[in-house]
Amino acid sequence: MLGICRGRRKFLAASLTLLCIPAITWLYLFAGSFEDGKPVSLSPLESQPHSPRYTASSQRERESLEVRVREVEEENRALRRQLSLAQGHGPAHRRGNHSKTYSMEEGTGDSENLRAGIVAGNSSECGQQPVVEKCETIHVAIVCAGYNASRDVVTLVKSVLFHRRNPLHFHLIADSIAEQILATLFQTWMVPAVRVDFYNADELKSEVSWIPNKHYSGIYGLMKLVLTKTLPANLERVIVLDTDITFATDIAELWAVFHKFKGQQVLGLVENQSDWYLGNLWKNHRPWPALGRGYNTGVILLLLDKLRKMKWEQMWRLTAERELMGMLSTSLADQDIFNAVIKQNPFLVYQLPCFWNVQLSDHTRSEQCYRDVSDLKVIHWNSPKKLRVKNKHVEFFRNLYLTFLEYDGNLLRRELFGCPSEADVNSENLQKQLSELDEDDLCYEFRRERFTVHRTHLYFLHYEYEPTSDNTDVTLVAQLSMDRLQMLEAICKHWEGPISLALYLSDAEAQQFLRYAQGSEVLMGRHNVAYHIVYKEGQFYPVNLLRNVAMKHVGTPYMFLSDIDFLPMYGLYEYLRKSVIQLDLANTKKVMIVPAFETLRYRLSFPKSKAELLSMLDMGTLFTFRYHVWTKGHAPTNFAKWRTATTPYRVEWEADFEPYVVVRRDCPEYDRRFVGFGWNKVAHIMELDAQEYEFIVLPNAYMIHMPHAPSFDITKFRSNKQYRICLKTLKEEFQQDMSRRYGFAALKYLTAENNS
Repeated sequence: MLGICRGRRKFLAASLTLLCIPAITWLYLFAGSFEDGKPVSLSPLESQPHSPRYTASSQRERESLEVRVREVEEENRALRRQLSLAQGHGPAHRRGNHSKTYSMEEGTGDSENLRAGIVAGNSSECGQQPVVEKCETIHVAIVCAGYNASRDVVTLVKSVLFHRRNPLHFHLIADSIAEQILATLFQTWMVPAVRVDFYNADELKSEVSWIPNKHYSGIYGLMKLVLTKTLPANLERVIVLDTDITFATDIAELWAVFHKFKGQQVLGLVENQSDWYLGNLWKNHRPWPALGRGYNTGVILLLLDKLRKMKWEQMWRLTAERELMGMLSTSLADQDIFNAVIKQNPFLVYQLPCFWNVQLSDHTRSEQCYRDVSDLKVIHWNSPKKLRVKNKHVEFFRNLYLTFLEYDGNLLRRELFGCPSEADVNSENLQKQLSELDEDDLCYEFRRERFTVHRTHLYFLHYEYEPTSDNTDVTLVAQLSMDRLQMLEAICKHWEGPISLALYLSDAEAQQFLRYAQGSEVLMGRHNVAYHIVYKEGQFYPVNLLRNVAMKHVGTPYMFLSDIDFLPMYGLYEYLRKSVIQLDLANTKKVMIVPAFETLRYRLSFPKSKAELLSMLDMGTLFTFRYHVWTKGHAPTNFAKWRTATTPYRVEWEADFEPYVVVRRDCPEYDRRFVGFGWNKVAHIMELDAQEYEFIVLPNAYMIHMPHAPSFDITKFRSNKQYRICLKTLKEEFQQDMSRRYGFAALKYLTAENNS
């Protein structure tokens, strides 16, 4: 209010000055036209040197007067410019919270004003304000722990990246789970002009663990208090955000607010938009002390350098210790302690306008904010219910959130115009490899796929696994897309051990999968299933990349390399663990083969034993896998011998062999050059043979392929001649690579291929 009054006084003074200056000027001139009390003629005729009244003295006075007139006129013009700027700010000032953006892109109406350092609207102060430099780095700190919070961070980051026009540096205070997930995500996202640093949240627990806390965020909800110690000593300022935040504007606008801080202001906060700190939400409600309604800490501007000089650590600790003597615990984690400090030191706070933190809790009064403000900046789902919060306008805000939730993150990989990115070795190597490819090659798209970096979100859902004591545990590994989702529940019923799955989905499909999984009692009842999302990009299904992702994050000594459309026999998990010991897989290079069968019936009474399966084979209910279209793929398993076998038996590699196998976790990866349909498993089995693994068929194990509609890739293989030609070319190149890697022994693969 004081700022408004001062602004109006300045405006009135400038107006009066502007009105008075012309009068003063002419009075001055009129007075100057008298000499010794007599008027001095200023007519052109009398001003000539030949005029009898012209003297040296009057000439000097005349020149002095002209100089003064020019000075006054220049001052007049300057005041007019100042007044016009003040008038330009006036309406926005009177409108309150109507805003313009900080857009620097071509075509925006504000760019010229911004370059001049003029920011209109969304301001409680008059006058000019410095803007964010075009390539200035904006620092953002986020505390994140666990699987669910990691998903929330992705949506927050998307909303920031969507609007941003500046380089960003994210400082993530994360536990080991969140760090693994988000480090992989950002590495594979490869967004230009974005840097990410991690700080171990588990190492910070001792700093705040002494504070009893009832908030659902747990101990991690207190870690914003120690950011001055955690973040680099040379970092002067940072924007601190909760994970349940959605940006609806360029974060540079918020960064620019730092320039408004004055005196000892070191915290930028929005007033709390509920009656929590007023203590009248329910009977005997006793909140921590706060200044008025208090402040919400979902969005904080921190001047770190000044906070350190003020000994922030000592300040908040002493306050917390004093208040805990009466309060016993915090209810809102760090927010209670921030407010208690501010209560004692109100000069620390610069109050941000409400639109920088529109709070959607059950008891929110945020309607008072967005009723008067047309341009909301930040939406905050500050409730344990998140999107299920009760609010009559929640549908509007939910749709805004869902927009970013399902937005294609690949579209955010855009360069910042005019801002050079830091050199990235991985990115440079990738560009070099791509530049070496021949774009006129008919198989260019196949070759390019090998170097495509797919954005990857590990452990999309909560995952728990405890290693077994005997080191015999086996993880089922598979990959799938949206059209195979219905197989998940059946596999979980057939396989009780850990599972590692790579799902090839778009951002929108990932959310559909999340809803599907959360609605399934079977899937929600299993915590030892790891779901890794590999986001769609390009025109091919990267089958071997998906397998590699699932394999890389196996936590057991052994892997059962399967496909999603196969159901393992009941009890296979325990049988494989026993076979691992029997065949001494830990100390020998062996591959255990699980014989594969198939049914053409969508409804099948699954055989509960080998005897029952053999009976179904005899009746024609079951068949050996692909016997009628691709016999070579599984013929070396020797099904005739398997029918009567009671002990494991060895088989030899043959051309096009592609069984489903159990191997040690350290086995070679799948070759990424094979995408879509064809030769993806064949190449892997060939490499296992080249590394001298023995192939052992298990006599009492089996798996059954369930029928489904043909995939898009097999349809393309069958209908597209160029597809088949390229697959043949890639196969030949792979065999040549094998010869180079494994020498003379690898020549048998060429011979076998020619004879097959």
